[in-house]
Amino acid sequence: MLSTFFTQLDPLLLSRIQFAFVISFHIIFPAITIGLAAYLAVLEGLHLKTKHPVYKELYLFWMKIFAVCFGIGVVSGITMPYQFGTNWAPYAQQLGRVVGPLMGFEVLVAFFLEASFLSIMLFGWNKVGPRMHFFSTVTVSIGTMISAFWIISANSWMQTPQGYSINEAGQMTPTNWIEIIFNPSFAPRFVHMMLAAFLSVAFLVGATGAWYLWRKQHVAHARIMVGMAMLMAAFVAPVQILVGDWHGLNTLEHQPVKVAAMEGHWETHGNVPLILLGHPDAEEEKTRTLLSIPNGASLILKHHADGEIKGLKAGPKDERPPVAWVFWCFRVMVGMGLLMLATGVIAGILWLTGRLFESRWFYPWVIAMAPSGLIAILAGWFTTEIGRQPYVVYGIMRTKDALSPVTGTQVAISLLLYIIAYTIVFGAGVYYLFKLVRRGPQAGKWAETFGAPANAKLFLPLNATSKGWDVPVDSIAPKHD
Repeated sequence: MLSTFFTQLDPLLLSRIQFAFVISFHIIFPAITIGLAAYLAVLEGLHLKTKHPVYKELYLFWMKIFAVCFGIGVVSGITMPYQFGTNWAPYAQQLGRVVGPLMGFEVLVAFFLEASFLSIMLFGWNKVGPRMHFFSTVTVSIGTMISAFWIISANSWMQTPQGYSINEAGQMTPTNWIEIIFNPSFAPRFVHMMLAAFLSVAFLVGATGAWYLWRKQHVAHARIMVGMAMLMAAFVAPVQILVGDWHGLNTLEHQPVKVAAMEGHWETHGNVPLILLGHPDAEEEKTRTLLSIPNGASLILKHHADGEIKGLKAGPKDERPPVAWVFWCFRVMVGMGLLMLATGVIAGILWLTGRLFESRWFYPWVIAMAPSGLIAILAGWFTTEIGRQPYVVYGIMRTKDALSPVTGTQVAISLLLYIIAYTIVFGAGVYYLFKLVRRGPQAGKWAETFGAPANAKLFLPLNATSKGWDVPVDSIAPKHD
């Protein structure tokens, strides 16, 4: 009976689940390192500007977390290319001439750049000059963004392929690298991902600071963390929504079936409502609407109320993605984005009224929002990848044609091994990250340790005083943190 069960396993579905499992774990940590590297560069820049030790202490604290996340990201990323040769060999054979160099550029240009200066950033604080160390931090930050540039370029090309030809062997051969790299969907997707990484880290930093303020620990450090995080939320979250609209319009132009699935829209007509809550039924080819906004989808996608939008029925049935998955993942992403926007707005109001650091009721909310950015990234990634189905390269190569001649049993065993290994590795890593957070920034007596004068000024973003942006250190920092 057990042998019958294994022989009935679908190798295509299991291979897709395996790759989704691996990349879901992996994408979290590069997103964190992208945002944290930029945050570390800002902290070190403020330290150079003000010479105040609080920024150095925050830098050293978050640098440890960055190092752990960077290491986990590297380890989790190594396993993905191996799957191209095991589960997806036809994909690698036919697309290797296009996707292979893009992945190689990521390693040669970005990863080596990060690795070269990472050692100076982690271990060179007392071995090189302050400006050289700052340059190393900035370079690592730029390296993480360049790395994302090449990865997003490769994935975007799979969404909107161009600049290639197909030879007699069925292999895709590059004809124009500029068109391949800067394919039609690359720009909005790259900007969207960068802002998502910055917002994700902002809410992780803000939640950490809010937790310290709630426990009345590391107060000076916590105020800076919360202030800078809410500053990011207040200004970047609205921009992200605008970029999301740009991304959506681009998807509507190049992948209208994906947008129809995101909206749960089956028929082609104008005056399309925006379905907030509903149940897409693929069998009956309709969406049971629970809550909607009249003409909302037409306004968002066509920017006028009677705009016509193509429905899922406009194309062949075998080219539709799993509608329910795309529909709900998209709503999770948008929901998290709106909650982040609301958090930024509330924080802005509290700051303007001088109550940002006195409103203890706000801290649990900020703590609860800690994973919101990462949840939005995963939901957005699922929307993008599942919405591309049944194609692995949109309109050209179907996912089933990219599968290796593997059995369901083989993939099931490897998937089980992945789950066990990732549970151990990631469990240990996350446990250590929480341990670092519980320990907090390591600070001694400020004046004795660093020689800071008692009347030193601290550049505190979003401070809640009426004295402006410079406040006395003694007014926010306890003698023993």
